[in-house]
Amino acid sequence: MNPLIPVHALQGALPLPDWGVIRAAGDDARSFLHGQLTQDTLHLEAGSARLAGYCSVKGRLLASFVVWRRAPEEVFLACSADLLPATLKRLSMFVLRAKCKLTDASGDVALWGLAGDAATVWLGANAPTAVWGRVDMGEAVVIRLPDAGTGTGTSTGTSTSTSTSTDTTSVARYLWAAPAAEPAPALPALDADAWRWLEVHSGVARITAATSEHFVPQMVNLELVGGVNFQKGCFPGQEIVARSQYRGTLKRRAFVVEAGTALAPGQEVFHSADPEQPAGMVALAGSVAGHHSALVELKIAATETGALTAGTASGPLLRLGALPYALPAETP
Repeated sequence: MNPLIPVHALQGALPLPDWGVIRAAGDDARSFLHGQLTQDTLHLEAGSARLAGYCSVKGRLLASFVVWRRAPEEVFLACSADLLPATLKRLSMFVLRAKCKLTDASGDVALWGLAGDAATVWLGANAPTAVWGRVDMGEAVVIRLPDAGTGTGTSTGTSTSTSTSTDTTSVARYLWAAPAAEPAPALPALDADAWRWLEVHSGVARITAATSEHFVPQMVNLELVGGVNFQKGCFPGQEIVARSQYRGTLKRRAFVVEAGTALAPGQEVFHSADPEQPAGMVALAGSVAGHHSALVELKIAATETGALTAGTASGPLLRLGALPYALPAETP
């Protein structure tokens, strides 16, 4: 744990108004989604949730979801609220004769983010132990999200070097989905920016309106955090996503960066070797106790030497932080 970040700043619960929920109901709900998403939903078990992407025909992520089911014929998809209307409309266009009805369930399902040891203690036996594990807690559903690493990286000065995980500590994160009338979790209030900081340090990119259609899944490490199933068969953009995985060398990945100022999703990042062209884009950003972090999609070559800046070539200097997982060995 970074000693400059108070432990209590990363503990508690908060409502997630920037998330929304789509309900897919009907006999063909799972099979329909199976053909649309990067994840296997046909064999989605009651005791687990899954991360999934929704791609354009060009293989670019339109949205990302946390997916779970309440019944064999009812599936819920949590995504960024600013993408929900367009995503719901697009998915509905392809239902055709499938027995599947898609609706916006955001008004019926309250989503909360829970974090830290305090959340684990409060959940007790209802705390899933495995990442993407899911437990029913009365009418609520608790999903274990990937933990947030709390390392601060290895880069210094104006140069950068590829950083891998060196964390020995992490912060547990959970998604709590309950009927809208359910009482709030009995936990201290967690700051929204602190939750986003934890989201950044989990290394899991949540697609928002600012980043929709910008990334092939591997560019934000989606396959490394369980978001792509390469054995499931076709989905929109599948050929491009598979080609990126199996042919050639990936040239772009997601990295954690630290900054002296707050960053924002969709903000461009520049590299000193080519100041005229963006070297990447911020996918997620958050701050806690004056520490500003972002998950940034970058050219891998831009992480090997030189300087990274935000917004413009003369913008605030960035330094590489630590991902909570290692990038594949074959990645330069």
